[in-house]
Amino acid sequence: MSGEDAPVQQQQQNAVDQKQDSKATEEPKAESEPATDAPSAAADAALPAATEQVSEEEAFTYRALVLTGYGGYDKVKLQVKKGKPSLKAAEVQVRVKACGLNFADLMARQGLYDRLPSPPVSPGMECSGVVEAVGEEVTDRKVGDKVMVLNRFGLWQEVVVVAADHTFLMPEGMSFEEAAAVPVNYITAYMMLFDFGHLRPNQSVLVHSAAGGVGTAATQLCKTVKDVTVFGTASASKHEAIAQAGVTHPIDYRTKDYVEEVRKISPKGLDIVLDPLGGSDTHKAYNLLKPMGKLITYGAANMLAGQKKNLLAVAKNWYHQFSIHTLNLIQSNKSVCGFHLGYLDGETELIGQALHTVLDLYKQGKVKPRIDSTWHLEQVGDAMRKMQERNNIGKVVLITEPMPEEEKKEEKKEEAPAAADKKKEDKKKEDKKKDDKKKDDGKKEEKKKEETKKEEEEKKEEAKKEEK
Repeated sequence: MSGEDAPVQQQQQNAVDQKQDSKATEEPKAESEPATDAPSAAADAALPAATEQVSEEEAFTYRALVLTGYGGYDKVKLQVKKGKPSLKAAEVQVRVKACGLNFADLMARQGLYDRLPSPPVSPGMECSGVVEAVGEEVTDRKVGDKVMVLNRFGLWQEVVVVAADHTFLMPEGMSFEEAAAVPVNYITAYMMLFDFGHLRPNQSVLVHSAAGGVGTAATQLCKTVKDVTVFGTASASKHEAIAQAGVTHPIDYRTKDYVEEVRKISPKGLDIVLDPLGGSDTHKAYNLLKPMGKLITYGAANMLAGQKKNLLAVAKNWYHQFSIHTLNLIQSNKSVCGFHLGYLDGETELIGQALHTVLDLYKQGKVKPRIDSTWHLEQVGDAMRKMQERNNIGKVVLITEPMPEEEKKEEKKEEAPAAADKKKEDKKKEDKKKDDKKKDDGKKEEKKKEETKKEEEEKKEEAKKEEK
C-alpha cells in the first residue's frame, strides 16, 4: 500500500464504521419505543384523578361571617365561600366548632378598631376546633388535635387556615365553648395583672365590667393570689353573680359614684386599676391609685354608644383623653401602662407562656370560663346586641353548627310579631311627626296672622296721627 492510497482506504473504512454505528444507534431506539409510551399511559391514568382532585377542591364550601361595611348589627352577614383554603408550610387547617365574641369585634363593626382590615373581611380573634390538615414543617400538630386558636382576625368561619404556632392544645375535658372563651380574655387579664401589675398578696384591684369576659377572667385570676380585695363594677342585677365569682365589693356604677364607693372602703386608694373605658374614667382611675399603684388601660369602651358609630361619643372620649407629664408620675409614685393584645400578635412566645400558665390553672380547677350564652352563626346580630347592651354575664360564644330548621321557623314566628310591632311603632312615630308638623304649621299660621293684624293696627295708628 502506497502512501497515497492510505487516505482513500481509511475513508472507506470510516464509512463502513459509520454505517455500523448508525445501525447500532437505531436498534436500541427501536427497542425503547414501547418504554416512551409508558409515561404517557401513566399520565392518562393520572389525569382523571387530578381532575377529580381539582373538582373536589373547587366544590369545597364553608360558611363564614363577613363584615360587609361599617354600621349596625346587620352589617355582619353569613356567606358561603367556595374553594378549599390553600395550606402553606408551617400552617394548619382547622375545622372550627366555636368562636369567641369580644368587645373589639363590636368596635370593629363600627370602624373603631384599626387592627381589622377594611371590609369585606371576616372578624374574629379566637376560636376552637379540630385540626383537619397540617402543612410541611409542622411537627407539633397532627390531624385530629383539638385546639384553641388566636389570630388577629378571620376566625368567624367554619374552616380557617392559620400559623401552627397560633394554635394551642386544649386540655383534657375542656369543651369547645370554653376553649373559645379562653385566649383573648384570659391572656389579657393575666398579662395585665401579673406582667404589668405584679399582683401580690393583700393588694386591692378595681375591675370594671366585672361581669364581662375580661372582668370574669380578671376576678378569677385575682383569687389565685392570697387575700386580694376585688372591687367590681356592674349593674345591680349582676351583683350576686360577680360576688360568687370572687368580687369582694360589687358596685352599681349606674346608680352610684364608684370613686366614692371605693374611697369609703379603701380611703388610701387602690394598688391596681384595670381600665377598659377610656376618657374621663381614666382620670378617675389614676386618681384612685395609692402610692406605688398601677393603672393599666386597655380599651375605650366609652366610645361605643348605639349600633352605629356615635361621633359625639368618640369626640367626647378623645376630648377627655388622659394625658400626664412624667414629672407628675415621679412626684406621685404611680405608673401608667397600656395593654392591647391585638398589637402583640408577633410575640407568640410571650403569649404562649401566658396561655400555658392559664391552662395550668384551669387544670388545677382555679379558673374556669363562664359561658353566658351560645349563638349559631345565623344569630350573630342577636349575640352582638346582647353584648353591646351589657346583658351578658360571662362570655358570649358563637357556634358553627348549622341552626336546626325548627329553630329557624320559631325565630321567624317570633320575628313576625316583632316586625309587625316595629311597623306599628314606626307608623306611630310617623303619625306623631305629621301631627307635630301640623301643630307647628298651625302655630306659624297663627303667628303670621297676629303679625299681619299687628301691622294693620300700626298702619291705622299712623294714619290717625297723620289725619291729626
